[in-house]
Amino acid sequence: MKSGKYLLDTNIVIAFLNSDKSIETRLNSAESVYISVIALGELLYGAKKSKNVDENI
Repeated sequence: MKSGKYLLDTNIVIAFLNSDKSIETRLNSAESVYISVIALGELLYGAKKSKNVDENI
């Protein structure tokens, strides 16, 4: 059963990308998952400033 809609903040997206199982479980049961353009910008900025740009983009 799908439960709820989520608007993700940057820290939650990073936790998900780092394989946080509790986040993964909750997002897998979500009806819908969204990310704001602000969070997307923060993620892209962080990826471009990282040591592994190609891997992180």
